[in-house]
Amino acid sequence: MTLIKSISGIRGTIGGKAGDNLTPADVVDCTAALAVWIKEQNAPTRVVVGRDGRLSGSIVSSIAIHTLLAMGIDVVDLGLSTTPTVEVMVPETGAGAGIIFTASHNPGQWNALKFLNQKGEFISAADGQRIIDIIANGDISYAEVHNLGTCSTMENSIKLHIDKIIAYRHVNTEAVRQSGFNVVVDCINSTGALAVPPLLDALGVSYTLINNDNFGHFAHNPEPLPAHLSQLSETVKSLKADLGISVDPDVDRLAFVCEDGSMFGEEYTLVAVADYILGRERGNSVSNLSSTRALSDVTHKHGGAYSASAVGEVNVVNEMKKSNALIGGEGNGGVIIPDLHYGRDAMAGIAVFLSLLAERQMTMTALKNTYPAYTIIKDKMELSADLDLDTIFGNIRTAFTNEKINDSDGLKVDFEEGWVHMRKSNTEPIVRIYAEARDEKTAQILINKIKAVI
Repeated sequence: MTLIKSISGIRGTIGGKAGDNLTPADVVDCTAALAVWIKEQNAPTRVVVGRDGRLSGSIVSSIAIHTLLAMGIDVVDLGLSTTPTVEVMVPETGAGAGIIFTASHNPGQWNALKFLNQKGEFISAADGQRIIDIIANGDISYAEVHNLGTCSTMENSIKLHIDKIIAYRHVNTEAVRQSGFNVVVDCINSTGALAVPPLLDALGVSYTLINNDNFGHFAHNPEPLPAHLSQLSETVKSLKADLGISVDPDVDRLAFVCEDGSMFGEEYTLVAVADYILGRERGNSVSNLSSTRALSDVTHKHGGAYSASAVGEVNVVNEMKKSNALIGGEGNGGVIIPDLHYGRDAMAGIAVFLSLLAERQMTMTALKNTYPAYTIIKDKMELSADLDLDTIFGNIRTAFTNEKINDSDGLKVDFEEGWVHMRKSNTEPIVRIYAEARDEKTAQILINKIKAVI
């Protein structure tokens, strides 16, 4: 069982002993500290909240909402919603912050509180540290009875979000509608079942839903990786659909399945969306150090500049602002379109991707073959108390002193034939080891080189 308090919020497993897991007391402490921080910012004392479909969501959400009310903060409750919808609704409602109750791709026993600032973006490292300090110092005072907050609900937030996506200049609704697409959507028994169907309705797309009604009981591991998408793949083939769509529980990550049941590849979600947008409007792109080289290749093809950031959505967003990027995201299927909002948005990704497919009039497999072919292997090690990362990284530097090394976020070794990136996870007690090369065999050889040093 695990509890992780970090600069981006609080995440942990439900149940078990206090202090070792995400308990009601932890939810109260962190939410109250956020309220103190909001008042320090002189931001509006209003918070937008929403949750994904996991079983503990209503409990965690209720505790946090009532804590905010006790702190004198007004709450706009979106109820079952998506991470990007909450992000959009924070500035839309003039709120001072937002909280999303989701553990994203983590399995059902996990939950988390993710904090947003007044812009609807994830809070900075400095702001996150301030909230942690408030918790540690116990510097929290609750409101008097006549100054308690009020709670209101918002029923049309997903529709407002969809309206913004449909109005985006790089969504070609007419071309999508005329293409007559038939798709299968794996909703992972979470809020994708509420958000993706009305989006597809607005685009005129026919669809079949799987895993769309037994909320919170995830039918498989919720991370949209190939190993977890066999049901989607088989359904696409059996129905002879044009493609399959997979989203994670909070609908900020997006992966596709081709018409033959093969994986389009979550790394190529961002590549394809960037190819379409940058082909229509010249601009720059950003992804993190663990993402495929294919985005750089596509960006340069269209005359733009590519830059890499440290892993983490807030780091990608900061680099996008710095480089004035038109498109960015992460190779985990996260697409960020700043003209809509600075946050990963699977719904926006679906609309742009279908526009690309409609205009090109190609099958999914044919489209995939137009992009540089790279293979990424995503490995990991358990982070135990006796694992000394500083020593490990030092040994790797010594062993590969003739290669290009980047230590801005963990350690990345760039070989001529590919790269390996090692870093401590922000969301799980593991060390992630990613490698990319032109084929799986070479990528595995590169990982084995690193593991041999470890």
